[in-house]
Amino acid sequence: MPFDHIAVLGAGAWGSALANAAAHAGRKVTLWTIDKTEADTITTTGMSPMLPGVRIDPDVTVTTSLAQAAKADAILVVVPAQASREVVTAASALISAGTPLITCAKGIERGTRKFMTEVIAECAPLAVPAILSGPSFAADVARGLPTAVTLAAKDEGIAHALSQAIGTATFRPYHSTDLRGVEIGGAAKNVFAIAAGIVAGRGLGDSAAAALITRGFAELLRFGKACGARPETLTGLSGLGDLILTCSSRQSRNFSLGIALGRGKSPLEALGASKLAEGAYTASVLTDMARAHKIEMPIADAVASVLDGSTSVDKAIDGLLARPIGAEI
Repeated sequence: MPFDHIAVLGAGAWGSALANAAAHAGRKVTLWTIDKTEADTITTTGMSPMLPGVRIDPDVTVTTSLAQAAKADAILVVVPAQASREVVTAASALISAGTPLITCAKGIERGTRKFMTEVIAECAPLAVPAILSGPSFAADVARGLPTAVTLAAKDEGIAHALSQAIGTATFRPYHSTDLRGVEIGGAAKNVFAIAAGIVAGRGLGDSAAAALITRGFAELLRFGKACGARPETLTGLSGLGDLILTCSSRQSRNFSLGIALGRGKSPLEALGASKLAEGAYTASVLTDMARAHKIEMPIADAVASVLDGSTSVDKAIDGLLARPIGAEI
């Protein structure tokens, strides 16, 4: 399974960065975008509009033809979680049976409460669902800075082959078969990154930030255990690793969204500057699923309440601080 031809669906910052990584790994790469203007810009300038100052590898072929991209041996689906169903459905009729579709979105579909590999399995039944996630910023990967992520597929041989196909000395995908664990880490950490941003925006201090991240990780572990995730996945790159990165850097859209909320902006105002903050769309789904599993996730609940406008930031903070002090579990 050499996977010599890799397609990337979505030419945003992350899609462009992954196209670069795959090209640097020696693969033939097709980068698909629905936006003809975006495609023309990348083709004529060699630069991505979403990654200022970063040159797209000249071996990357940019196209607006989904049929052309679907000829690849493996396909990275690099569109937001809530848009994944539409793109996967469109690709389903064009791909060959057994083609890996690797979701790179970090979210849960609203309404259906389905994880991204479940969306792939439902909408493209002939494909092999896989996921790539972990502590990574697009600008770092695009520039060739050292980054490690997790790539999971149900079949270990396929997961390993995909990792080898796109891995380089500086972009290191560690393979796994724990699809659910990788998905939960990527989706849940965005919600806690919003909470961490609120702490920073409110000026509550580094001690509060450390407590927030630690207790948020405890919630992530409880949820993951209930959903069948492996503990070693949740404590690995796609869980704890991604949580640490996203909760501590302004490069994170979710962290930046939280800062805006902490500084007094309304959810609508704050999201206006961070429309791609996946945690804003995941929070309510995550808390609904937690309640269905009878799991307590007070930090996630607080974030969801702030985002839907049912409580203020100050009341959410007061509510968390008023909780009984118990055993650390």
